[in-house]
Amino acid sequence: MAGARESAARIETDPLGDFPVPIDAYYGIHTARALANFDLLGRPCHPELIRALAQVKLACARTNAELGFLPAEEADAILAACREIVAGRLHEWIRVDALQGGAGTSLNMNLNEVIANRAEELLGGSLGQYRRVHPIHQVNLHQSTNDVFPTALKVAALVALERLEQGIARLQSAFQTQEHACEGIVKMGRTQLQDACPMTVGAAFGAWSEAFARDRWRVFKCRERLRVVNLGGTAIGTGLTAPRDYIFRVTDRLREETRLNLARAENLLDATQNADVYVEVSGILKAHAVNLYKISSDLRLLASGPRAGLGELRLPPVQAGSSIMPGKVNPVICEAVGQAAMTAIGNDAMITQACQSGQLELNAFLPLVANALLESLAVLERACLTLAERCVAGIEVNVEHCRDQVEGSWALVTALVPALGYETASRIAKQAAASNRRVRDLVLEQGLLDAPTLDRLLSPAAMTALGFR
Repeated sequence: MAGARESAARIETDPLGDFPVPIDAYYGIHTARALANFDLLGRPCHPELIRALAQVKLACARTNAELGFLPAEEADAILAACREIVAGRLHEWIRVDALQGGAGTSLNMNLNEVIANRAEELLGGSLGQYRRVHPIHQVNLHQSTNDVFPTALKVAALVALERLEQGIARLQSAFQTQEHACEGIVKMGRTQLQDACPMTVGAAFGAWSEAFARDRWRVFKCRERLRVVNLGGTAIGTGLTAPRDYIFRVTDRLREETRLNLARAENLLDATQNADVYVEVSGILKAHAVNLYKISSDLRLLASGPRAGLGELRLPPVQAGSSIMPGKVNPVICEAVGQAAMTAIGNDAMITQACQSGQLELNAFLPLVANALLESLAVLERACLTLAERCVAGIEVNVEHCRDQVEGSWALVTALVPALGYETASRIAKQAAASNRRVRDLVLEQGLLDAPTLDRLLSPAAMTALGFR
């Protein structure tokens, strides 16, 4: 099927007239025109969207066959062609640009034509003949782009959300492992990039883990928003040209094919014209991206130096860092994850603009929504796995350096405020900063506390407990 002799052509006809199509192409005239019209991103639609749309077509064909609208042989051939696309075959012929006018009509017709030509071939016919299976009359029967495209987008997003949730869980687990491993190591906590008060390295990992736990819960819950589809609503949600039995059955068949908990929208008009659900889901992805960026930036900062910077963490060295500075190793995983987060945040702005640009009974900008949303889901999933496996799992703590920073910081006196009082603690802090001496030594020298009491107050347990006793 691949390696078509595209120099030769067959002529197909549509309402606009004749148009050449590569002779061995599994697509037809509508796709050929779209390929000539749209070359914006220079890449086809997301493969998960293609797979999902094939599942929608499969469910529609099954429903039409059950209700007697498709003969058995033609229906079986259509179903077989759909299943090939779901399995990843024939995708080389689904070529229309990810950004296209027509609210997704080009992709819908690309699928219709590939399915029709493959079904025709399975029935003994030739490409482009459409004698027994026609892209519109059989494959697109009782459908509109306006119900199959958004339905396919929701199916694709649901699958991707499940994968993202698993990626976040893997990342959360990596941070939890480090939390337990580092629970007894004291470091200096900082606010506004200045020494503040002591904490443990384990507590830092625990706080990061908790942020990803929230992300995981949000992603799990937002899947509920996408399960309601407008399949059967046809052009604007009124179900025009579709039989009532088909409308009430087709979503059940799609649920069986996808094994997703899908439901037909109670108000198909609303589900067809309003795209706010994608903004809601994208907002949750943006929240996750914000956490990814902030936490990967924290790791990068804590590993900076190590001599002139903080140097508390050692990130796994994964590649040489410079073409001119020998031995330099950069925090490239954190930097890459930060860029993935920026991508999702930028996509959220595009999704917001596209969804607000819908007019009356339809949103013509869903191809942009689909491309941006599925890209965000994919890049965030990969970012989670990359950060977990290539960075967090291999982080080491510079224990001695952490201890030196705590003991050498005037901010250590914060832990002694309950015992010394604020005024005395302030005086000790000022003396420590001015003389470059340690708080511990000044407190002992001035007889403010004895050594056992000081050791107890400055122990990891005391400095990180919730309140004091």
